[in-house]
Amino acid sequence: MTKKHPPPQDQFANKSQAWSARFTEPVSDLVKRYTASVQFDQRMAMQDIAGSLAHAEMLAHVGVITDQDWREIEQGLHRIKDEIASGQFQWSIDLEDVHLNIEKRLVELVGEAGKRLHTGRSRNDQVATDIRLWLREQIDLIGEQLQALRLSLAQQALTHASTIMPGFTHLQVAQPVTFGHHLLAYEQMFGRDSERLADCRRRVNRLPLGAAALAGTTFPIDRQRVAQTLGFEGLCENSLDAVSDRDFAIEFCAASALIMMHISRLSEELVLWMSPRVGFVTLADRFCTGSSIMPQKKNPDVPELARGKTGRVNGHLMALLTLMKAQPLAYNKDNQEDKEGLFDTADTVRDTLTLFADMLGALTVHAQPMRQAAQQGFATATDLADYLVKKGLAFRDAHEIVAHAVLTCEQRNCDLSDLSLAELKAFDDRIEADIHDVLTLEGSVNARNHIGATAPEQVKAAATAIIASLAHKG
Repeated sequence: MTKKHPPPQDQFANKSQAWSARFTEPVSDLVKRYTASVQFDQRMAMQDIAGSLAHAEMLAHVGVITDQDWREIEQGLHRIKDEIASGQFQWSIDLEDVHLNIEKRLVELVGEAGKRLHTGRSRNDQVATDIRLWLREQIDLIGEQLQALRLSLAQQALTHASTIMPGFTHLQVAQPVTFGHHLLAYEQMFGRDSERLADCRRRVNRLPLGAAALAGTTFPIDRQRVAQTLGFEGLCENSLDAVSDRDFAIEFCAASALIMMHISRLSEELVLWMSPRVGFVTLADRFCTGSSIMPQKKNPDVPELARGKTGRVNGHLMALLTLMKAQPLAYNKDNQEDKEGLFDTADTVRDTLTLFADMLGALTVHAQPMRQAAQQGFATATDLADYLVKKGLAFRDAHEIVAHAVLTCEQRNCDLSDLSLAELKAFDDRIEADIHDVLTLEGSVNARNHIGATAPEQVKAAATAIIASLAHKG
């Protein structure tokens, strides 16, 4: 006997999935929970609506749907937008994702016209478009926050262009630098981060919509029109790649991992500097917490947590790389796992940068402990060697002479600047009375007076130029 099939029904009538007419038994509740993404991808709802509006307008323009359909779809989507914004929209796990939830509500509101919205597209190119729209906004927000952090660093650098501190290599005192110069090193790191994000944005800002499921569509769509409407700079040129590519998300996570690595380096220094054993800086109370048992404690929780959250962002990058490494073309369900890590990466970077811009702007700097630390470890030893070279001695010979002088100071428990002229001349008779100007901390930093060096004059010029450049961008 031939099995009779039930008559066709409306797409969403008496069933939850848009594709369920193909199946003979319902999906189990566990599978629904396991495969659903609406609990996290609903945050792309506004991007999904924007993409649908652009798609529907284009379908009407090329004559695939009527102008009346377009007007009804437009009105329905705007109402859904308001419902979501006001918290009245009812999300359903039975409808899997943000796309089907919105589409079902649209059909409830406008009927047949709502069913025509999905003509010429697939959830594959739809979700790829939503992610790119969402990520583009995040990149712009993070770019603004990077700019604010760089401005805080540059302003503090200008204030402390002459504040002397020890420069370190191997965490050992190396040469005197200024605190402003030290802060500008981080500004340079975050400046490169800004450049990387801007470059990443260009690859994010390409439209995948129109690729449909994987091969394109038979309808006479106008992808350029949709791209222009949504502000995309170009198109994804291959339909297979358009629906399956997540390089742009990986690239963003890589750029974010670099941002957080720079944040973590700065955090490590802030934690060290704030220790009473060092005492270089004090963080404002709003960025610290106390101890449940030790009433005297003031813990630098924000830098410590930022240092820890760097591992979290690194993990999301590794997860995305692993997610994509063995996927054949084109779209696979694996890609549903791309969003939570991506979302959390953007959230973490945004929150961290916001806090750090404020925290660095409110930083209290203690110049005297910095200066005292710079007087330890023979920080001006290289200056003495350079002095001898300028007197005609080969650098390697000068290096050896200064090493003997340092050894003598260690035995006497004094600094090079504490030695008398006669004591210094005993190491080399080319040393003259002007040596004591060379061996001062100010003499050391002022002598390094070229672009990129630590002289206060150079730090002030660099900080001023950075502040002017960031103000122009703002």
